[in-house]
Amino acid sequence: MTATPAKVPETADEPAPGPAPTSTPAKVPHGHKRLLTRRDRLTLGLMAGVPTILHVALVWLTALASIALAFTTWNGIGFDSIQWVGLQNFRELFTSNPQFWPAVEHNVVWFVVLILLPTPFGLFLAVQLDKRIRFSRVYQTAFFLPVVVSMAVIGFVWQLVYNPDTGLINSLIGANKPGHYIDWIGDPDLNLWAILVAASWRHAGYMMILYLAGLKGVDPALREASALDGAGEWQTFKNVVFPTLRPTNTVVLVVTIIEALRAFDLVFVFNKGAQGTELLSILVTNNIIGESSRIGYGSAIAVVLLVISLAVIIPYLIATFRKERRA
Repeated sequence: MTATPAKVPETADEPAPGPAPTSTPAKVPHGHKRLLTRRDRLTLGLMAGVPTILHVALVWLTALASIALAFTTWNGIGFDSIQWVGLQNFRELFTSNPQFWPAVEHNVVWFVVLILLPTPFGLFLAVQLDKRIRFSRVYQTAFFLPVVVSMAVIGFVWQLVYNPDTGLINSLIGANKPGHYIDWIGDPDLNLWAILVAASWRHAGYMMILYLAGLKGVDPALREASALDGAGEWQTFKNVVFPTLRPTNTVVLVVTIIEALRAFDLVFVFNKGAQGTELLSILVTNNIIGESSRIGYGSAIAVVLLVISLAVIIPYLIATFRKERRA
């Protein structure tokens, strides 16, 4: 009987003689790859640098130069003709310029009219449009359209409206006949108010958008709670909605003051700031680029305008920063 040979268990192949193979170590990253190429960095540098340079050159440097020139006399021809006169320009401005104080008064009147007439009207429009009435988008576009139109264009349009002969207003009231003309632009007792009507027409749309944005941020639960307490629509607005619009009211006040101080385009298009429509911005322009070329004197008026603006803007910024820190 033939014996069956026992199976020998298979063993793993023995490694070949020689040095043991070395495994390739994993690469250790030496840092993150740069996501921006050199061309990208150059492009970003130009995109950020060019506007910054233009802003510094056209805003900050010109403002500082205007402040320095306010204490000099210069006709604009050659830098060697600049002469230091100290506070002489300001003394002459406050004491012997017959147009300065009327211009200040007109700027104040401009602010009072804008804050009393178009601002409440803009709030009224915003409240009505916030009710989501039909065609509210159409109404918003119609009322906001004057805001996006150039002030010069608005001036030309209202010149046609105020035309003594063929204007809309004189035609409606029958004042377009010889001997009955009403000169809305040339009459010193009427022209400022006529221009303010055109300015209010534009300002109302601006205020409407600001207040509409503020009303969108009012918590609906406040109105619901007021309705449950039995308050009417007017009581809800007066006691609940309007107090929550305090930040918007602050913005509206600052914007209106700035609009009153920077008023220029509309008046210049109408009659170049003559015959009862003098403004500080008009005086600055007439002295710097006018026939007189009194750049130092015009810069002094610009400094006065700058100080008035800063007196309004700085408290607003301080209050805003304090509010952000508390939040």
